Amino acid sequence: MREILHIQGGQYGNQIGSKFWEVVCDEHGIDPTGSYIGTSDLQLERVNYNEASGGRYVPSAVLMDLEPSTMDSVRTGPYGAIFRPGNFIFWQSGAGNNWLIDSVLDVVRKEAENCDCLQGFQVCHSLGGGTGSGMGTLLISKIREVYPDRMMLTFSVFPSPKVSDTVVEPYNATLSVHQLVDNADKCMVLDNEVLYDICFRTLKLSTPSFGDLNHLISATMSGVTCCLRFLGQLNSDLRKLAVNLIPFPRLHFFMVGFAPLM
Repeated sequence: MREILHIQGGQYGNQIGSKFWEVVCDEHGIDPTGSYIGTSDLQLERVNYNEASGGRYVPSAVLMDLEPSTMDSVRTGPYGAIFRPGNFIFWQSGAGNNWLIDSVLDVVRKEAENCDCLQGFQVCHSLGGGTGSGMGTLLISKIREVYPDRMMLTFSVFPSPKVSDTVVEPYNATLSVHQLVDNADKCMVLDNEVLYDICFRTLKLSTPSFGDLNHLISATMSGVTCCLRFLGQLNSDLRKLAVNLIPFPRLHFFMVGFAPLM
């Protein structure tokens, strides 16, 4: 089976990543304990999951952050028990140091060795914060060195001047995009400002929360990856998807849509 290894980093990356796993588990018939309750073998849950002892399915996911609070919120969430405990990697301080990268690479290597035929990586991060942008793109470049022939897909949340809480977001985003141009094969662009506009104008929400935005993003991520997770004639793996979408190697930034909302 052609597995995809999912990596989520930073506060925002972990929040939308955990929401994505809730949607994917529901689509593949896997309950919060990891037990398979689906009815069809066409659901191809082995693309995103490893089968553990007792018939439980465990996501092929690595969760990282430079502070423990986000990890705790994922652990206590509805699907927190489904992840492998050793795949939660965090540091006690913020993004002031990057010593965590070697620990993350060790877990990535172990997960990759568990795969029969790894087709690539799927990274979920934000370009505005410190961990998702700085450490996220550093991890992508390190993975590219170790696995140069594997595909790299990213879901990158771009900051917006209207939806911003830190003054360094433009710098983080600019430096991160430079890395993504060189080291990512496909980059799905997600924009906070557009998501807020959808919540205001289309969904008629007076005060949209980050939970509402995460719900939209998780539905979009599910739609983008459904051709990889279910049987089909077209775009059945990461490389075929890239061949059909990318005219030149550096032109790999895509605006994603979710009809009729985005």
